[in-house]
Amino acid sequence: MTPRGLKITIKESSHAGKHAKLILDDGTVLEGDGFGGSATVFGEIVFNTGMVGYTEALTDPSYNGQILTLTYPLVGNYGVPDPSALDADGIPKFFESGRIQARGLVVHELSLVASHWNMRMTLDEWMHGQGIPGISGLDTRALTKGLRTGGVMMAALAVSDSEIDADQVRARLAESPRYTSEQFMDAVSTKSPRAYGCDMRRASGGGGHEEAGPGEAAKPGGGRGGDGEKGKPIVVIDTGAKYAILRNVRSLGYGAILVPWDTPYEDVMSYDPAGVVISSGPGDPENCKETVQTAAHLIKNDVPTLGICLGAQILGLAGSARTYKLKYGHRGQNKPCTNLETGQTYVTSQNHGYGISPDSLQDSEFDLWFSNADDDTVEGIKHRSSRCIAVQFHPEASPGPYDCRFVFENLRDLIEAPGKAAGGRAPDGGGNGGHDISNTQKTSRLQDAEEVITETAKE
Repeated sequence: MTPRGLKITIKESSHAGKHAKLILDDGTVLEGDGFGGSATVFGEIVFNTGMVGYTEALTDPSYNGQILTLTYPLVGNYGVPDPSALDADGIPKFFESGRIQARGLVVHELSLVASHWNMRMTLDEWMHGQGIPGISGLDTRALTKGLRTGGVMMAALAVSDSEIDADQVRARLAESPRYTSEQFMDAVSTKSPRAYGCDMRRASGGGGHEEAGPGEAAKPGGGRGGDGEKGKPIVVIDTGAKYAILRNVRSLGYGAILVPWDTPYEDVMSYDPAGVVISSGPGDPENCKETVQTAAHLIKNDVPTLGICLGAQILGLAGSARTYKLKYGHRGQNKPCTNLETGQTYVTSQNHGYGISPDSLQDSEFDLWFSNADDDTVEGIKHRSSRCIAVQFHPEASPGPYDCRFVFENLRDLIEAPGKAAGGRAPDGGGNGGHDISNTQKTSRLQDAEEVITETAKE
């Protein structure tokens, strides 16, 4: 329903109708209509099954280095909201980072007319302004089926005002860096600490009188934390954090301190944090060795910690589990995950191409918490002796369902109930309601998941 007194804005696309070709690593060449920026980009091509939320998806740092295919057939009909709109903490309301993170966009049909009361610009206008190419007019259903069968692969997307030489682009694709070898942290992580909902002079614990700039924390020192409603802040280690993670930390009543991905443990603890979140993000978790080292110290010293997506994989590695690359990943808003402590299944939002190897959990420091109801992959883990939990899905869910926001409340419970290990607590803050899953059933889930991985590897 349109808010009273607001006029519905209608705009037509102004940067569509260009030449465009999508060239896959397997030799496939697809021709369509180009829109957005005129450029040639290279990246891993992936697909997302969500029906809405292209604005949030395109700005999700987890898509850095990738060309995103949206399976929903019509995209762009509600345009793009105002990038300058901020909430009370200075966090952009409608985006997940400060820019488009995906290298390119593939859709079946671009809506040439967009209308919405909250629209500021069209999708192609937004992408043109940031130099991001898009292609429409493709059979995204057939493309998605091919990626599910053969797995994700490298691709090139070329959009131009003139004809495109496919052979030339293909040669450049063959020489482009592979997604698995790229280092993304310098591109997606904050360069300096930033504070949200905290006093700028106290956020770092320095206690000095020098004011930091807007949204920035002072340099780490040694003392007390920020002065959010809860007193101490929660530190978010930025391995590609979505703004929604910061919003959810603030909703718990804590100030949020965003720090670079390679911040050492000692500097994290200099903020005297109530707890720590290791964020979502792009790429192979094994490329985040500095973060894994910090995570290992957080576990060892029983600091209340939540890992999300990439953060879950990083915690897994810190606790002696292993990770692996999925065949085509989980990207969408309707992924069912079962809590093995209660038997309840939740609808989750996901965006990841790597996961935690299920067979490695038995010899790790973690127990299985959530399992994917579709393919039995690992979706959540709990540490056996420390206050540490992690989920592979996105409990902040922007865009997506809100079913799992209780995961943030679990972190709050770990903070406010010291002395209780994560593995000894029910995820909903109480008993298991008579639905406790036995260790035998958990082991069966792990075996099922390992069989899925083995069969996928054979394919």
